[in-house]
Amino acid sequence: MPSDGSHLLLLTLGAIALLLFLILWGRLHAFLALMLSSIALGLAAGMPAAKLLKSLQTGFGEALGFIAVVVALGAMVGRFLEHSGGGRRLAEWLLGMFGKDRAAWAVLTAAFLVGLPIFFEVGFIILVPLAWSLARESKRSLLYYGLPIACALTVTHAMVPPHPAPSAAAQLLGANLGKTILYSIAVSIPMAVIGGMFYGLWIANRIYVPVPEIAQRQSAEQTTAAPPSVGLVLLLLLLPVLMIFTATGAEMMSKPAHPVFTMIGHPFVALLVTALAAMFFLGTRKGLTRDAVSSMATQSLGPIGSLLAIMGGGGAFKQVIVDSGAGAYAGTLLANSSVSPLLVAYLVATALRIAQGSATVAIITGAGIVSPLVKDIPGYSPEMIVLALCAGGTILSHVNDAGFWLVNEMMGMSVPQTLRTWTVMKVITSIVGIAIIMAVQSLVA
Repeated sequence: MPSDGSHLLLLTLGAIALLLFLILWGRLHAFLALMLSSIALGLAAGMPAAKLLKSLQTGFGEALGFIAVVVALGAMVGRFLEHSGGGRRLAEWLLGMFGKDRAAWAVLTAAFLVGLPIFFEVGFIILVPLAWSLARESKRSLLYYGLPIACALTVTHAMVPPHPAPSAAAQLLGANLGKTILYSIAVSIPMAVIGGMFYGLWIANRIYVPVPEIAQRQSAEQTTAAPPSVGLVLLLLLLPVLMIFTATGAEMMSKPAHPVFTMIGHPFVALLVTALAAMFFLGTRKGLTRDAVSSMATQSLGPIGSLLAIMGGGGAFKQVIVDSGAGAYAGTLLANSSVSPLLVAYLVATALRIAQGSATVAIITGAGIVSPLVKDIPGYSPEMIVLALCAGGTILSHVNDAGFWLVNEMMGMSVPQTLRTWTVMKVITSIVGIAIIMAVQSLVA
């Protein structure tokens, strides 16, 4: 068995190398690369064709059976918040509450809340005009307001469900979504504060970045209706989290929880209620026709099609690793070693992120690789392993990452400036995240 197990482990490493080769050199879409690598691993491991195809089908279906609903409903909520101007309204209200002297804290808080349901790219485009305005008025470096916004948005995008990557990782590792949200928010706050405020303001006092020319010609999408109230925006942002927490709390106090709590706190129901509320209050009540509301809901699903395919591919890859026997052998080795599964998960996601650029692909692919290895290792909860994966996947954004170029363009920086500011900030947040996760694990172990 050890020799066979070692052979399977080498084949798995070879499949991972093939995956990276297909993405980086072959320029294949990550979904196609995942499917080809899964098939190659299964055939090389000697799996019968029928069993291999069944593994692909099972892994793909199990990955998407839960996550497709969560991501789709989350995308709808985010689209209506974006269209209504709710994110910008919340930021302006917080700015008034905090005052101009603490404006950086205001935009950090706004970005963190807006980033809970809205993708990084969308949130950044919504909020960066506020950074332009503040920098112009205060004569400060644009980094003083831009980096806190970018940091909070990128941390929530990589760490907190219902964003695609952490949601998919939670599904693949069998983590409780309510606990994952709770823990990820707790870890994300110090990550955002240290990366966005401590480092962000420190580097802003050393590198002056003026308001770029794009600020003069950029026009964000506007609606003719007045933006929604702050109370409504906050309610829609926090409603699904509160509903999920309700069920999680009830389950922790009483096992099994009452069926009512189980129902209202399930992510499907929590996000469905929130999506319908967003459609009504931010769509119908703002003058949109039923056809327009339906069209916006349909538009929100377009950008997630590619993500869902990648998530399914990650699930298929995971299942082939499990069914080939490689996962069980590697898991036994890891359980008998002194290496922390958290560190393994972090390093796998880190390597994938640095190599191919996308945090989402790194986290989902890393979850597929790590899940068979770390499953059921005593003393380590799946929620903590999800956090370690996400912390690794958010590290070192550089020239192979679309987010790098978005920040570079919208803040009018040179490539060296973007590397010294945005990239370094990403490294700091990642290290802070895994340090907190490892520290907490040492306390509860």
